[in-house]
Amino acid sequence: MLKLAEYFVDAKGLQCPGPITQLFKQMKEAQSGDIVTIEVTDPAFKRDVESWCKKTKNELLSLEESNGVIRAKIKKA
Repeated sequence: MLKLAEYFVDAKGLQCPGPITQLFKQMKEAQSGDIVTIEVTDPAFKRDVESWCKKTKNELLSLEESNGVIRAKIKKA
């Protein structure tokens, strides 16, 4: 049975393109079906991650903001 992994990326405090770059690096290490959760404070990340997921065919499972921290959960295609 294949075990899927979950990764966490803390990109709080980074400005564009830092969070997307950190996400890209982690996704390169992940396998298909793995989940990557990333937390950022750059408000432009919401738009960036939606576009990036569409472009790369990865699935954006959730995108939420709380107390200035944006959390996105992405499933690798």
